[in-house]
Amino acid sequence: MTLPQDTIPPELERMRSEMGAAVRAHWKAFLIEGILLAVLGLLAMILTPLASLAVTIFLGWMFLISGIAGLALTFWARGMPGFWWSLLSAALAIIAGFILVAQPVQGTVTLTVVIGVYFLAEGVATIMYALEHRRELSGRWSWLAISGIVDIAIAGIIISGLPGTALWAIGLLVGINLLFGGLSMIGMALAARNG
Repeated sequence: MTLPQDTIPPELERMRSEMGAAVRAHWKAFLIEGILLAVLGLLAMILTPLASLAVTIFLGWMFLISGIAGLALTFWARGMPGFWWSLLSAALAIIAGFILVAQPVQGTVTLTVVIGVYFLAEGVATIMYALEHRRELSGRWSWLAISGIVDIAIAGIIISGLPGTALWAIGLLVGINLLFGGLSMIGMALAARNG
């Protein structure tokens, strides 16, 4: 949502100005981070099996650590309502983390299935959204429909190619995300330097 220039509150304008000054002052740090992210993204896209395993192991450790912390907090606050649900949630996180860390290849296959199902659901939802709003969105609704079709096609490629797609799907998607995140930071840094 954009506000007309004359209705921007002074506090928001001051905060925007301070943020712009901070980005200009540290544009080199943003540039370095952007280059690093872009390089990591390219490496992940080239070494997709390694990147897929790395993401699986990382997620496993995140589940494991968060499950252990959740378990400790659950016992610390055992008088609170929902103790058993909190205990179950922490135990499930510990089990999921342990499985992903102990068997990362099988975990990668499972995560790939989850990603495929996500793309399928996202694609169907996007197409339904586009069809629901085609009158209000005039000609632009077709872009939403195309996006939904692409999501379904990606889901079809991922799911139909299992277990082989587990070798590259997660690594490729993470690589693309890192690459474009890095390129956007590089663009922001260069704009701040010149601005």
